[in-house]
Amino acid sequence: MAVQSNGNSELFTCKIPDIKFTKLFINGKFVDSISGKILATKDPRTGEVIARVAEGNKEDVDLAVKVAREAFNHGPWPRLSGCARGKIMMKLADLVDKHAEELAALDTIDSGKLFYFGKSIEIPQAANTLRYYAGAADKIHGQTLKMSSQHQAYTLWEPIGVVGHIIPWNFPCTMFFTKVAPALAAGCTMVVKPAEQTPLSALYCAHLAKLAGVPDGVLNVITGFGPTAGAAISSHMDIDKVSFTGSTEVGRLIMQAAATSNLKQLTLELGGKSPLIIFDDADVDKAADLALFGICFNKGEVCVAGSRVLVQEGIYEEFKKKLAEKAKKWVVGDPFNPAVHQGPQVDENQFNKILSYIKHGKREGATLLAGGKPCGRKGYYIEPTIFTDVTDDMLIAREEIFGPVMSLMKFKTTEEAIARGNATKYGLAAGIVTKDLNVANTVSRSIRAGVIWLNCYFVLGDDCPYGGYKMSGFGRELGTEALHAYLQLKSVVTPIYNSPWF
Repeated sequence: MAVQSNGNSELFTCKIPDIKFTKLFINGKFVDSISGKILATKDPRTGEVIARVAEGNKEDVDLAVKVAREAFNHGPWPRLSGCARGKIMMKLADLVDKHAEELAALDTIDSGKLFYFGKSIEIPQAANTLRYYAGAADKIHGQTLKMSSQHQAYTLWEPIGVVGHIIPWNFPCTMFFTKVAPALAAGCTMVVKPAEQTPLSALYCAHLAKLAGVPDGVLNVITGFGPTAGAAISSHMDIDKVSFTGSTEVGRLIMQAAATSNLKQLTLELGGKSPLIIFDDADVDKAADLALFGICFNKGEVCVAGSRVLVQEGIYEEFKKKLAEKAKKWVVGDPFNPAVHQGPQVDENQFNKILSYIKHGKREGATLLAGGKPCGRKGYYIEPTIFTDVTDDMLIAREEIFGPVMSLMKFKTTEEAIARGNATKYGLAAGIVTKDLNVANTVSRSIRAGVIWLNCYFVLGDDCPYGGYKMSGFGRELGTEALHAYLQLKSVVTPIYNSPWF
């Protein structure tokens, strides 16, 4: 396993920004938490504290919801034309582009993401997400209906109200705008809670929103912990909708909170255990590249990671050999180093969780083909890990690990691949590698997942809806489906002239 930066002891520091924003953002201002508490956010490259951030709780959420409700009920944002909202969002997108290097660096020191990838791809894509929904803001149209009862009606799409966004730590800036952009376009106001592990870019984005002209109270950011700040958002009687990305276990708690409060609407994008199914006719070299990328991209901290790789028996041995060779060349190290493929896991808890799954895989009888150990002298680095001799009932094949750990398995027939691909409580994504159109069509229609990738993986775009089946949640991010998730439909009925009024 290649490890850069002299065992991670010599860190690339030239691009690390000053930490400018560490307080809650409420009603257009950065303020201390009511309790005065703070939380530490750490650099996963070293485990050292890089900033201390205000720790919000229920009282802070109450205040943020109050100003968001005032901004919705009486402020300009829901009453602006879609064109006017779009112009402000376009300005915000330009500011995100302008500050791409700083935002990418904040996500790198907060979560261990690759800096070059963030600066060149993730942050520009976040800006484009804003532009996509800015362009949709003035295209929210209802219908005119001629009813059979001698009445006519028209429908209105109206903003749903005050929204709570609970953001995950694996794509901090990307997920911020994935949720915030369609809600802004719809005319909603909102309270955003970033993950406690990765609060820095969200606070910076709130600052940019203020500069762009988003009115005070429309976008509020409460940093804090899930069981306090997150729970307060989920159960708040004056929040009309919650959008959450994270674990299935927490998603279930949010559903319970919504049900026992005001029956608020939910969008839940939850866990995954996605299969990548590779057939005999695949290009073995390219398929091995795809499989390694599918599990190691973003250190495996991806809901749609291809953690179960099923390979047809005709190419299995050749594929296994290729995969092992490629894993040895995969570079783990400081994410500021452009030669590195994989940075550290987000924090010590996740690091230890992944290592515990690796130990469990060994105990269950799976065979290590590659990796399986931490690497470097400090920080939370783990080698890309590949298990063979994995059976479907093993823990490593059933549970979401959220790290660079692959279960490699063999199958014989298309029918077996479909059955085993579906043998999971999750249904977020799947990949299929084949040159046979009939096989591609059959398997893609048979796998119960929200996103199917044919001969590719991790391909997402603003105009392609994204979400899960089964215990991977419900509702969709991205696409026009996400915009409608922040709108509600109203019908207005009137009699036609001289028709009965009843």
